[in-house]
Amino acid sequence: MPMRFGCHCKAASVATIAFVMLGVAALGGCASTPAEPVPFKPVAAARIVRPGYTEPAPGLVAVDVRRERSRDVIVRFRDALVYIDGERVTDLMNGEHVVFYLSPGVHRIGVSTQFDAVVELKLMVTADPRYTNRASVTFNDDHRILLNRVAQ
Repeated sequence: MPMRFGCHCKAASVATIAFVMLGVAALGGCASTPAEPVPFKPVAAARIVRPGYTEPAPGLVAVDVRRERSRDVIVRFRDALVYIDGERVTDLMNGEHVVFYLSPGVHRIGVSTQFDAVVELKLMVTADPRYTNRASVTFNDDHRILLNRVAQ
């Protein structure tokens, strides 16, 4: 005698498909998207391990390093360690920035996390207003840290 599939099997397969579609939609919301724009907060002085880089002095040029805000919960609570010329200076949390005062010339600015190797950017620091002395720390879609020089 041939077997007939009852409505119980059809209901179970429809429920399974609906559950899978709901899971895919929920994971789609985890993509790295920028958060709403708000002013950057300065790094707390207690977290600066080499304060000489953050103190203004004659002849030094301000270099602003910003950690762009993200809604992505995977990277939101990771701290980004910041290095100047190979020395660890501070760390940046989501939406923070730090201003370094550096002598004119080429400097290496590096960033890393507990999961990433150090990513370095050779930055030509100049007082010439035609150039920017700003760097941006972001994360890519694979949650790896990036560092880029940005325009004003």
